[in-house]
Amino acid sequence: MVSSRLRRLTAVSVFAVAASFGAPAHAQSTAPAADEGADGSIVVTATRRAERALDVPVAVSALAGEKLDVLNSSGQDIRFLSARVPSLQIESSFGRTFPRFYVRGLGNTDFSADAAQPVSVVYDNVALESPMLKAFPAFDLENVEVLKGPQGTLFGRNTPAGVVKLTSKRPTEELDGHVSASWATYNTVNLEAAVGAPLTDKLRFRVAGLVQRRDDWVKNDYAQTINEKKFEGYQDYAGRFQLEYEDGPLDILFNAHARSLKGTARLFRANAIKPGTNDLVDGFDIERTAQNGSNPQTLESWGANIQASYEFDGLGSLYSITAWERASVFSRGDIDGGYPGIVPFQVQTGGTTTPKEFSQELRFASKKFGNVSFQAGGYFFNQNLESASGSWSNTNAYTPSSASHLDNETYAAFGSVEYTPVDSLILRGGVRWSHDKRYAILVNGDDVNDTAAGFSTGSTSGSKWSWDASATYKVSPFASFYARVASGYLGAALKNDTIAGVATTARPQTTISYEAGFKTEQPGLFNFSIDGYYFDTKNIQLTAVGGGSNVTQLMNARKAIGYGVETELSATPVENLVVTLGGSYNFTELKDKSLFVAPCGGGCTVTDPLVTVGGTTLASIDGNRLPQAPRWIGSATLRYAVPLGNDNEVFAYTDWSYRSKINLFLYDSIEFTGKSYLEGGARVGYRDNSRGYEVAAFARNITNQVRIVGAIDFNNLTAMMNEPRIIGGEVRFDF
Repeated sequence: MVSSRLRRLTAVSVFAVAASFGAPAHAQSTAPAADEGADGSIVVTATRRAERALDVPVAVSALAGEKLDVLNSSGQDIRFLSARVPSLQIESSFGRTFPRFYVRGLGNTDFSADAAQPVSVVYDNVALESPMLKAFPAFDLENVEVLKGPQGTLFGRNTPAGVVKLTSKRPTEELDGHVSASWATYNTVNLEAAVGAPLTDKLRFRVAGLVQRRDDWVKNDYAQTINEKKFEGYQDYAGRFQLEYEDGPLDILFNAHARSLKGTARLFRANAIKPGTNDLVDGFDIERTAQNGSNPQTLESWGANIQASYEFDGLGSLYSITAWERASVFSRGDIDGGYPGIVPFQVQTGGTTTPKEFSQELRFASKKFGNVSFQAGGYFFNQNLESASGSWSNTNAYTPSSASHLDNETYAAFGSVEYTPVDSLILRGGVRWSHDKRYAILVNGDDVNDTAAGFSTGSTSGSKWSWDASATYKVSPFASFYARVASGYLGAALKNDTIAGVATTARPQTTISYEAGFKTEQPGLFNFSIDGYYFDTKNIQLTAVGGGSNVTQLMNARKAIGYGVETELSATPVENLVVTLGGSYNFTELKDKSLFVAPCGGGCTVTDPLVTVGGTTLASIDGNRLPQAPRWIGSATLRYAVPLGNDNEVFAYTDWSYRSKINLFLYDSIEFTGKSYLEGGARVGYRDNSRGYEVAAFARNITNQVRIVGAIDFNNLTAMMNEPRIIGGEVRFDF
């Protein structure tokens, strides 16, 4: 069966690449970089074309250049983007291997490998399904774009909340590269290098690498442990190789990338929360814990894609994107938090997960014929997910509990049209048809092929239409209003419930979003945007996680609504001073009077109405906000430079992000309400632009704020903490 599937997928990819060769015309890149136009205007690829942000009817935030480099300079993983743009929140209960994204409050707190997420991560034009693939490090990037609201027409999978789009720097026609190295607190090292150059007049390459490491910095005070004495260190290596061939109308880009991580899984801290409050217990020390269990984590991943384009003279361009991705992740955690205090299980759980993904997209983007242009294409996605889990005793004896297999496929066809009846008005509309199917096997044991141990199966399938319609009215060359209505959906979910020993399902989730906004820019002086939105999500898929037995219960709520306002400003009020500001207000509310979930196993103060059903206490979550959905998000940066002559400067840079309080679970409780969180960074240095080098000192979390960002709700108030303060220095060379 595997060999036949491989032959089928290979045949599809070979056909797709071959289809990119056709009649002669002129060259066009498969994915034009979105950063800055020739006139200094902001350029984005939110519509799968390079366009001025001013003309795009989507709330989109872009990070690039120095701002992106500064935020990503202290050894952090992809979570460094959280709260750096309006409406974006990112968290993880698996450390560096399993980020979960939330846009405008919509996301999924499920920690299972088979969880479906409503925010898509598109890395180098490839939509990634598994959170373990979404965790690939951000380095040597051209830009990051965050598209808010449903993007269900032009983007590949699961986009009812939005898209986080990362684009690597491409090979260049001239020698180009950089090397940066930093050292900081806890022996945190961040080393990045990249070089690109032409090999011939038609062939060019770029190779980039990243090394991130940190010592174990949390001391284990439990003297009797037979496991680690320290936690929270990591060694993370990643690399990317790109080779681009361009010959007239034909452009082919090959991208191969890999990652190797060895470190500590998320550290769970038992009895960290003071009962009756959401404060940390007196005397809490973020650099100390007491654990009887082990917390190792490893990840090996690799991927490759071929992106080809051919421009047909006077007609448009045909694009093909063929991608393969896979990872193997092992994670073991002392999920009860260990000592001191209540230790209800005295075991650690974990296992191995191996996602494998293949995707193929064909897309034709036309030239403009009079007042009309269009895009149309097809998309195929296949995922195979293998998981095996178990538990370890205090003597490290392993007991397998279950093994599972998931097949996940999507077929889609899409199209969009742009019509410009007059120069000042752009009308757009698009549709997408998608067919999803999932099939799962769950076996009680450690071998998914050993059905004699007892097994269950489950399947889902269905088709959905998504669509969007928008209008952009340009009141001047430098200002526009837009309005957009769009739908998005998340296919029917299928989850292997290892506690109940069955596969459970949830109906498809559908979203209708209404949005209107205003954008203006004066290149080199200021850019400003503001938008307001309202969404209605029916049959929202929820996962109740944790509780007394740490279950993951899949369910649908009747609906959830959300509304809010987002705004961004960048300005140069005086020479050598650059300021950026961003903020959002996001209101979310669950609406289902018949929906109840199990609250914590004990120790927390639940504020929702409680009922008893069959001897089990349940909490009503009707009217609650969505979990990990802060009402307020804000960010600000300020850069001031003092020129020294000869193109040299001394500069100071500071950045700040804020998010208001959050619910950690679906139910409301005093203890599991995360406090608001303000994080600041600073950087001061000297830059010689003529020679291309920079020397700087930096700090992250400069106020050393300690916050609970996640929890486990057994009965011992277990918390997960934010990143510590990091202070260090960096040297960078550009050439």
